[in-house]
Amino acid sequence: MRAVVQRVTEARVTVAGETVGAIEGPGLCVLVGVTHGDTPAQAAQLARKLWTLRILPPSPEQGNNNEGVERSCSDIGGPLLVISQFTLYGDARKGRRPTWNAAAPGPVAEPLVDEVVAQLRALGAKVETGRFGADMQVALVNDGPFTVLVEV
Repeated sequence: MRAVVQRVTEARVTVAGETVGAIEGPGLCVLVGVTHGDTPAQAAQLARKLWTLRILPPSPEQGNNNEGVERSCSDIGGPLLVISQFTLYGDARKGRRPTWNAAAPGPVAEPLVDEVVAQLRALGAKVETGRFGADMQVALVNDGPFTVLVEV
């Protein structure tokens, strides 16, 4: 599994003009891709990593120049917006058109993205989601900017 994680002050996903998920931060907007052979155990591992990833800004009383005082969603109850994105497994090394061979098909990927969300909620996270397989528009304010790639 692969996730692009962005630290945000706000994020939302809309489908056909309807907001289907939105958060106000500090929090994380997470794009999740699934490849062949990924498992529910990996989904649980990704959820734990996302919940405890220390990339949120320090609290105001900690100041801006304190190394090592970043916080995680678990530290502050920060929300997460989790959105499936098969294009994370696109391969554009050859030619001008990416291939999607490494992306798992919907019947494999959807339950695993759902498992990431379920595991996050079981950990106590406030989680909003996109709509699997839909044409989604994602709007966010990246705080930093701060973006990391997580693979499990």
